[in-house]
Parts: sequence; C-alpha cells; structure tokens
Amino acid sequence: MLQIFFFNKINNLNINRTMDELFDFGFTAVTEEELEVVQKASAEAETASASVATTQDKLDKLFNAIQPLLTNLKKNPEKNYIYWPNRLDKVEQFEDHIQGIYKS
Repeated sequence: MLQIFFFNKINNLNINRTMDELFDFGFTAVTEEELEVVQKASAEAETASASVATTQDKLDKLFNAIQPLLTNLKKNPEKNYIYWPNRLDKVEQFEDHIQGIYKS
C-alpha cells in the first residue's frame, strides 16, 4: 500500500511537470528593479547602436573623400613630378571638406 502511494505521488509530479512545460508561454516574472535594469541596458544599447551608425557613416565619407586623391596620386608613377596648379587652394578646400566630415 505504501508503494502505491509513493508511485502515485511520483506519477502526479511527472504529470504536473509535463503540464507546466506544455503551458510555458515564454515569459518570466521580474521585480521592478530588474525591469529598470533591463530598460536602462536596452536604452544604452540603443544609444550605442546609433553612435556606431554615425561613426560608420563618418568613416565611409572620409574613405570616399580620400580614395580619389590617393588614386590620382598613384597615376603615372614613372613621372618624378606632379603638375598641380592652384595646389594650395585645392588642398585647403579638401582640408575644409575633411574637417566638415570629422566635426559632423
């Protein structure tokens, strides 16, 4: 009789566990403090993500601004001199362009 009682108890525990697993809706109760921590972390991650996107955009713009200069400087490597009229004006314009990207 005692064995049947224990068997029924164990069997009921298995049925309850199966029912709990069957009706697991995928959420967990949390305290208010835990919720605040998660919300704060989520907000920080969102801010960091926006910062990364802005930085990547700046890097892409800098790369696209510098690459044509390097490509043109590599043209005709057999020549010892580069003919560059109005060089000072062009370099200052390019500097202003790069600074504008950097400060944006």
